[in-house]
Amino acid sequence: MRDELATALNKGSFKIMLLGSGELGREVAIEAMRLGIETVAVDRYENAPAQQVAHRSYSGNMKDAGFLRGIIEKEKPNALVPEIEAINLDVLFDLEKEGYFVVPNAKAAHTAMHRKRIRELIAKEAKVPCSKYVYAPTNDIKAVEAACDKIGYPCITKAIMSSSGEGSFFVKSKKDIPKALEAAKKGRGSCEEVIIEEVIDFDVEITELAVRHYDGDKVVTSFPDPIGQFQIEGDYHSSWQPADISQAAEKKIFEYSKKVTDTLGGVGVFGCELFVKGDTVWFNEVSPRPHDTGLVTIATHPTGFSEGGLHVRAIAGLPIPIEVVNGIRRFRRSADGASHVIKSPSEGSNPKYRGLTNALSIPGVTMQLFGKPIAHVGRRMGLAFATDKDVYQARLKAEKAAHLIEIATDDSAWAGQNFITKKHLEAK
Repeated sequence: MRDELATALNKGSFKIMLLGSGELGREVAIEAMRLGIETVAVDRYENAPAQQVAHRSYSGNMKDAGFLRGIIEKEKPNALVPEIEAINLDVLFDLEKEGYFVVPNAKAAHTAMHRKRIRELIAKEAKVPCSKYVYAPTNDIKAVEAACDKIGYPCITKAIMSSSGEGSFFVKSKKDIPKALEAAKKGRGSCEEVIIEEVIDFDVEITELAVRHYDGDKVVTSFPDPIGQFQIEGDYHSSWQPADISQAAEKKIFEYSKKVTDTLGGVGVFGCELFVKGDTVWFNEVSPRPHDTGLVTIATHPTGFSEGGLHVRAIAGLPIPIEVVNGIRRFRRSADGASHVIKSPSEGSNPKYRGLTNALSIPGVTMQLFGKPIAHVGRRMGLAFATDKDVYQARLKAEKAAHLIEIATDDSAWAGQNFITKKHLEAK
């Protein structure tokens, strides 16, 4: 466990390099700066959110081994922190062998960022319940049809390597398969295969932020309260903490999340996704980093203990105070709260926002605008947060605030979100 830190930009400073610099990376950079940790932000495009707050930044193709190794050898960071899938993972293995600290470790990044590898780990190594699944090559429509027939309709196809709903498709019948394969080819990483998954009839989808961190000289796992989440077309739309689930389900969430993350190893925050139906729990996926739905902890946790703050403490080997409740290491939230996405209704550069006065006048509402330089239809541009004594009321306020925001670009007129839905409020 660490007891001292040097000042950033000075000799002996602790330096982290973010490989991926979106809104999740930005929160990690901000929390690192609170502790005087030096930050270097890398992304595929200039002026990504974390690059706007880091000490230094680089832009380029992180799948390019030469580019990736070049900047790492130049900066010599104390910790390499992958934040996206589009990274040359072979280079991370090589660098780890050379003594670099990869968060959580190269194996976890290699496994969790690939749906086939992580599903095999969940089902066969960690041995926790999950939905039925099969794989098929993307370029063989007959094999995909046979796989979908085996799982049954409806089913879900997902690119073998992607995130945030990219590359996924809800297949109602065989006629949807060509569209599903087209969607898979638009995933954020490898698309040579698809995984076809059974549709689970669940009450609520859960994110559990399993935090592997040092307690003295040993690594332990601690848990915030389960986070409820709602998705539209496979992408995060809203999240809230705490989720309304049974104690029996909560116990299984902690048990399954610990088994999976123990199998992956390393330190840091893992975003575990699970389905809950009554007392029954299925494990779905895990990200080897903070999770987009976990950004709600900015509102619900004390300053410095959001998922970004917990990730930084774990990476730097700093202590994380917890409580032990019924044998489980727990973090306590400071408030009940919710988040709701602010998505772009249009395309264009130089996005601008209005409606802030009405949105931020709602009691308990705060907001983040990510500073992304380009808008795309459906791209997440910010979040509205709300706290309340009643989590349902917090969800209502967060949605209201988000939908008060309008966005315009150099290429499009002012408009609000054009996919308003109340369905997420039906989730527990």
